[in-house]
Amino acid sequence: MRLDKLLSSSTAFTRSLAKVAIKKGKVKVDGVVVKNHAQKVAEDALVEYMGVSIKKPKPQYIMFHKPAGVVCANSDEDHETVFDSLFLPRVETLHIAGRLDIDTTGLILITDDGQWSHRVTSPKHNHEKSYLIDLDTPITEKQIRILSEGVQLKAEEKRCLPAQIEVLSELKIRMTITEGKYHQVKRMMAAVGNHVEKLHREQIGKIKLDESLKENQWRELTAEEIELV
Repeated sequence: MRLDKLLSSSTAFTRSLAKVAIKKGKVKVDGVVVKNHAQKVAEDALVEYMGVSIKKPKPQYIMFHKPAGVVCANSDEDHETVFDSLFLPRVETLHIAGRLDIDTTGLILITDDGQWSHRVTSPKHNHEKSYLIDLDTPITEKQIRILSEGVQLKAEEKRCLPAQIEVLSELKIRMTITEGKYHQVKRMMAAVGNHVEKLHREQIGKIKLDESLKENQWRELTAEEIELV
């Protein structure tokens, strides 16, 4: 990590103030004054500001229960965002690993760990995502068969990978997919002649939405959950 980034992410300094402090010789790395703000700092390096040890902040991993009407963005002029409910240090460094539409509810994963986020979202890692779907009309055997074989979406060259469908009631199903195309679940249901009335994500990979979390509530992931990705 660059020295100025380490200083700004570990203290109240902005990046510009961190650069000034470094330039003035107030920062040491392993006992040596460093005035180059762009210098790379090793993970195990001892960094000090005015004699006080500066430690790299630990990555943050958050589970959030997204309600309808809230957007998956860091800021939005017209709508409440997921981040408006997060009272955390360094919230500006966080990003969402797997967004949801404004009217879709359920599990959101938020982190500042880029590599972990990539493992969550990359198709190469094949993480399943499970959704509860309220339908406009009862799903038919034909629709289930097409979804299970891989439905063709408009403007897509390849068919979707096969979906797993579990019928829960006449108008409610659970769908599990491994891809993350734009509005994929809604487009899949439309492609077979049905319509999604309500969509809720309950699981990403092996991480399940905590049933004790109400809408707009969040908690940190456990060490065990972090390792599931």
